[in-house]
Amino acid sequence: MFMFMLSHNASTERLKKKFQHSGETIHRKITEVFDIIPALTHRFVKLPNVNQTHVKIASDPRYMSFFQNCIGAIDGTHVPITISEESAPPLRNRKGILSQNVMCACDFDLKFTFISCGWEGSASDAGVLRSARSKGFHVPEGKFYLVDGGYANTPSFIAPYRGVRYHLSEFRRQESYANYRELFNH
Repeated sequence: MFMFMLSHNASTERLKKKFQHSGETIHRKITEVFDIIPALTHRFVKLPNVNQTHVKIASDPRYMSFFQNCIGAIDGTHVPITISEESAPPLRNRKGILSQNVMCACDFDLKFTFISCGWEGSASDAGVLRSARSKGFHVPEGKFYLVDGGYANTPSFIAPYRGVRYHLSEFRRQESYANYRELFNH
């Protein structure tokens, strides 16, 4: 029920028809799953081991000198939501879609190491990160995360050069780089 609700953005009415249960039962079961999520988060969302370089980097000399202190990547994503029209304005993202902005950090095994959710769709990625840092998310001294162009470039968060191509699809058509900034971004 819960997974169907999330994957189809299903209303309570749709869940009642699909699963042939009362609204009270639907609400109770969905609430039970939501109550379990914090425990699952503590069990599965863990900071990476910052005392050793990931084997994929350590075993490849092309990456070792550049990424030995990298502990993962951070990006934001917009999760579509349904909400009343009077509550909608701050939840409307730059594309006009109602959403929540969710920031996730993952390690080189694609395991989540940090999640900040519940932000309005209008919130910037940089604003979500700034808030997460003020609430305890921190990067150990000398380590860094790779981030996209929505974040500021700092010693703890390495972003691509602004105004320079960095999406993989833009590099598939070309065999060489125009300059060192394109090489860095790729």
